Amino acid sequence: MANAGVIVDDDGLTIVDTLMVRSQWEPFAAAVAELGRPIRRIVLTHAHIDHVGGTKAFPNAAIYASRATSDLLDLDMPVDAYKAFMPAFTDGFDELAVLGTRAVTHLIDGAANLSPRVEVLPANGHTGGDVMVLIADADVCFAGDLCFFGVTPLAFQGNPAQWADVLDVVAELADVIVPGHGPIGDADDVRTLQAYLRVCVAAEGATNAIPPGPWDSWLERDRDAINVERAAMLARGDESMPPSMLKAIGLG
Repeated sequence: MANAGVIVDDDGLTIVDTLMVRSQWEPFAAAVAELGRPIRRIVLTHAHIDHVGGTKAFPNAAIYASRATSDLLDLDMPVDAYKAFMPAFTDGFDELAVLGTRAVTHLIDGAANLSPRVEVLPANGHTGGDVMVLIADADVCFAGDLCFFGVTPLAFQGNPAQWADVLDVVAELADVIVPGHGPIGDADDVRTLQAYLRVCVAAEGATNAIPPGPWDSWLERDRDAINVERAAMLARGDESMPPSMLKAIGLG
């Protein structure tokens, strides 16, 4: 599933994303508590539930996110869609529907330092409100779902062409890249993801036009259809959700 992280500063801790359901965020929160430091901030890299479901595990922390993320978290939770897309977590989603998530307390509308070590960098590509977290003194970037390593990305709300261009910047930000999904990687992994997104755009709607490549060993290759369809729809000016994604969430 998703990755999350913790950054230690002089004044306390910054959490990057909070995972999804209790079976994920409860052990994460317990590990954070063992650090014995106050939790000052949460940075949400985007609004997808696998990154924001655990916000209530950290009730006293300020929550920083983009306007797009804030707006989506203010909407009703589409629990039935979550269950259709990730049926293994049905019980967790039932609990989450009752528990809910916390609202964003501080909006990120540009690059900013939240602490001496934590810099946030807004971007677009995977969604319209992505945020990366850079720890320059450690040469580490938490890229959120702008990076998937060893896992097929999911662009149903993104723009694969724009996303691929943004990765030129991501590849130069730090030697160590923590993706939203998959193992920790580096610039080579970013470039491989970039190449995949560009072949999705070049496929012009035909999933079978994706050539062989490093992505052949990735997980979740059924997402190819969503990514290719989304790229083709955007190319003709259609910003609606791809029918293949609607089917995946039980609406098609």
